[in-house]
Amino acid sequence: MSPDKQASESDAAPAMVAGVELEKMRRRVRLSRLALFTAIATGPVALGVAVMSGPSTVAAVPSDEPAVVRTAADPAGYAQVFVDAWLRSSADDANRAQARLAQFLAPDADLPDPVAGAQSKPASVTAVRSAQREDGTWAVTVAAQYADGRLRYFVVPVTADASGASFAVTGSPGAVAGPARAVVAKSPYSVSVPSDGDLFSAVEEFFAAYLTGAGAVDRYLASGVRLAAVSPAPYTAVAVQEVWGAEESAAAGHVPADGTKVGVRVQVEAQDDAGRWPLAYEIGLRARAGRWEVAAFESGTVREGGAR
Repeated sequence: MSPDKQASESDAAPAMVAGVELEKMRRRVRLSRLALFTAIATGPVALGVAVMSGPSTVAAVPSDEPAVVRTAADPAGYAQVFVDAWLRSSADDANRAQARLAQFLAPDADLPDPVAGAQSKPASVTAVRSAQREDGTWAVTVAAQYADGRLRYFVVPVTADASGASFAVTGSPGAVAGPARAVVAKSPYSVSVPSDGDLFSAVEEFFAAYLTGAGAVDRYLASGVRLAAVSPAPYTAVAVQEVWGAEESAAAGHVPADGTKVGVRVQVEAQDDAGRWPLAYEIGLRARAGRWEVAAFESGTVREGGAR
């Protein structure tokens, strides 16, 4: 084996290890959350067993940076379950299932005292942010959405044991302001693609096949690209509203030289029996033999040469 090839394989090894360890860590988190939600159905005792049997710690994978050991288990799901139970509890009826669950998860937290008959139960509760502090404790921000459109945020203090396998909510949640809106960078798609051009037509035909099943998707893909249509087809009709390109060549009236690549953002209006739905996609196209072909599907996990 040549020295260059050996060096290449040596450089690639840490990246491969990193990918394997990251996937293992994600799998542990998914299994831990599944066990947690399953245990809720069988009561607090089973829930305690599920929490105690969570994933262990995982060392950071090799890199150029100093090694850091972090817990693989993120308590976001634990905090989410607690807030959902807490918001559905009442201090006047502490023996109800939701109240007992909230007290089991957070023995030191006081239960709320809602007005009798008030419609205060959330429609959904979702953990939106987890921050691990230097002392090993966590602050988990949870959003509660109500049927009337209200959205409230709560921060939950959570502590983990030394192994990161067990958690406990250490106090009552606190109402906080929601996350600030991030500053959005200027879009790279500034070139308007004319609706009567070859690129616009190629995009229309591709999305008709991808979203409605009108034709085979493969015929619109560049060589080496694999992408399956959405199945079963969710829409009966698709209309491309706008196409914006990142390169000037996207607006050309004719297909440029073979190998020319462009990135575009596509605004689509899809229709089904329930209504019309505005959708947006980012895709890459490549010119070949006088036609545009889809070479990258940036809105999903499939890129050039990738598998679905």
